[in-house]
Amino acid sequence: MAITKQKKNELVADLTELLSNAKTTVYAKYQGLTVAELQELRKAAREAGVKIKVVKNRLVRVAMNQIAVYKDTDTTGLTGQLLYAVSSEDEVAPAKVLANFAKTHDALTLLGGFSDLGNNLSEEDVKSLAAMPSKNELIAQVVAQLLSPATDSISALSGGLSSIVSGLEARAS
Repeated sequence: MAITKQKKNELVADLTELLSNAKTTVYAKYQGLTVAELQELRKAAREAGVKIKVVKNRLVRVAMNQIAVYKDTDTTGLTGQLLYAVSSEDEVAPAKVLANFAKTHDALTLLGGFSDLGNNLSEEDVKSLAAMPSKNELIAQVVAQLLSPATDSISALSGGLSSIVSGLEARAS
């Protein structure tokens, strides 16, 4: 069933807003996935703060042409049945969500993406992004590194104090 021109304009407006706020957009081929599998993917994406869109590539091109950053972006890779994963909060999340889903569902194939600067991301770039820790994991690692010397010092002092106290108690008896 064909969609009306008004509906297309609404879709383009929504896509334009979504892409203009996106930190990263990743696209993948989804031919062969069932509706239930797509719903499973959407649920996993929602939990990670990622939006999944299945729209015509032509509408994505129109939306990208309305955004200054994406005007000169090469869109020749946007062919076939594609789904788009977009995040406005985390640069790694769209790649991570799709890569994790692709591990258990062979029908999903990562193809590429776009950065918030309008750069094309190759399939290898997307897989590298997916392998990186998320923003929250990186923050946790930095905090752990910063707290490590203090924790080590406290552990050493508490261990040393208990042995001194037990040594004094043994001497007193």
